[in-house]
Amino acid sequence: MLDAQFFRRWMTATAASVDREAERLTALDSPIGDADHGSNLQRGFRAVRAALDKEEPGTPGAVLTLAGRQLISTVGGASGPLYGTLLRRTGKALGDGAEVGEDDLARALRAGVDAVMALGGAAPGDKTMIDALVPAVDALGDGFAAARAAAEEGAVATTPLRARKGRASYLGERSVGHQDPGATSAALLIAALGEAGDE
Repeated sequence: MLDAQFFRRWMTATAASVDREAERLTALDSPIGDADHGSNLQRGFRAVRAALDKEEPGTPGAVLTLAGRQLISTVGGASGPLYGTLLRRTGKALGDGAEVGEDDLARALRAGVDAVMALGGAAPGDKTMIDALVPAVDALGDGFAAARAAAEEGAVATTPLRARKGRASYLGERSVGHQDPGATSAALLIAALGEAGDE
């Protein structure tokens, strides 16, 4: 069973991963975006970490809801609302239980991903974070390592795609040949699940 401490570790591990990878995320964003994806997410997840240090949400759902709220209020561009919606909707779907099972997390995360697709209008194959999140959720029933591998494969698989949503879609064919920064950061979020489980 996964408690609030597990979800705090997940958010803290994500923040550490974003810190480490911020320059790479921004480098990926430079040719097809605003060259600020890494710095924006870094600011957002640092705010999440600070909020979790200050407050002690007592349930898994409350941890994710707080994290989502922080991202929406501190991250500019599209990634704040998208990541904020993902975490808030997942937190809401987890409900008020003090502990949740991995199956509950998989169901809740699917609700979060569905909310992101509804908000951004993206589907798999559009070269967005959805290309990492959907396969990760599909694989989550086989464990965190399987979800991580699926997310990373999904992110890499965005490279040959033409972007159909978001800032990169304005580039048309010139978006081909670049790995999507949103899918890459989504893969970091999923990879952090395994780190939280290892501690």
